[in-house]
Amino acid sequence: MITRQRLAAGACALLAALAAGIAVPAGAVADETTALAPKVNLLLDVSGSMRARDIDGQSRMAAAKQAFNEVLDATPEEVQLGIRTLGANYPGDDRKEGCKDTAQLYPVGPLDRVEAKTAVATLTPTGWTPIGPALLKAADDLDGGEGTKRIVLISDGEDTCAPLDPCEVAREIAAKGIGLTIDTLGLVPNTRMRQQLSCIAEATGGTYTSVEHTDELADKVNQLVVRAADPVVTPVAVEGAAGCANAPAVKSGLYTDREEFGQQRWYRVDVLPGQELRASVSVSADRAVNPDYGVLLRAVTVHGREIVRGEGNGTGRTDVISTGLRYPKAEADDDADKPAAETVCLQVTNSFSAASGVKSTPGLPLELTVDVVDGPSRASDVASFGLGRGWWLLGALVVFGFLTGVLWGWISRLRVSVWRTN
Repeated sequence: MITRQRLAAGACALLAALAAGIAVPAGAVADETTALAPKVNLLLDVSGSMRARDIDGQSRMAAAKQAFNEVLDATPEEVQLGIRTLGANYPGDDRKEGCKDTAQLYPVGPLDRVEAKTAVATLTPTGWTPIGPALLKAADDLDGGEGTKRIVLISDGEDTCAPLDPCEVAREIAAKGIGLTIDTLGLVPNTRMRQQLSCIAEATGGTYTSVEHTDELADKVNQLVVRAADPVVTPVAVEGAAGCANAPAVKSGLYTDREEFGQQRWYRVDVLPGQELRASVSVSADRAVNPDYGVLLRAVTVHGREIVRGEGNGTGRTDVISTGLRYPKAEADDDADKPAAETVCLQVTNSFSAASGVKSTPGLPLELTVDVVDGPSRASDVASFGLGRGWWLLGALVVFGFLTGVLWGWISRLRVSVWRTN
């Protein structure tokens, strides 16, 4: 009897230990998920100039609120999002006080969409434009955690709190090595504002975009928020050559380079039989350029024969031009022992031209994405008309329908003939 009791007690203790062992990792997993959660801080300019009514017939503030509501609805669940303002609270003329005017409207964390929208609805264009101080505070808001960190700055004017230069602030943030990216969006920009916001973005590897319409603002902010949830890919710096023969070899990955106005950059990729090469390139206008420009991406053989190309062009309404291409390499014959890789040369050419008085060096930022993946296992896997193996089912249905129609027609004629005879 005592032995049974001891066995029962031992079994209970074992179950309790197992339960405790299961519970602890679950909590640890939850903590780890929170620590790795991507964080985004939307930094909105609410200075007095946001009253201007020049975005689709409404004020800049109204356009920003509408865009924010759409972004909040589309924010992925895994993203921790916050909102900080600058120039929203102090209406006076004291510059010292005006340059302190930045506040956390909604703390960075799990998103309550209703609460965040209610907070945004209360905003009214008020005061100064302390971009530099606001960036410092916005970076502090994102402290902690190991996930990606991103500040999205939306402004319609230059900083009014120099000598605290926002560009220097961005460089200081980048120098801390905390992996924080600052993207900037300029509402109805002028040249000086464009230069300042571009400098802020470039200092941390972010992007700058000019915005003149509400839908553009919503689309771009949403794109940046969603991008924060994507797996982090560290870009690799590479220097393209002037020709294919001396081009650097690249594999699947993300690469950054710079390309001068009207220049060509070459890169080499090895593609095995049965693989597919997917490549895309984006060239950014980080300074004033003339309208009507384009980007060409070509895949050619080492002998110069063009395989496929992709083209993109613009007319001055966007700061980034992108294009891409796909090249499926046919499978080798079955009797081939070791199929040889084909070297494909990627050529990037731009037709940007510098505006008057603008420096042409350094070159324009270039981002190249290369992906070499396995293609269909055999050509027969993709049948005529792009239907794959479903073609056989369609063929069977067509034959069945034809025979049914013939049979029904024969029966109908027989019935009519019998009716006439009677």
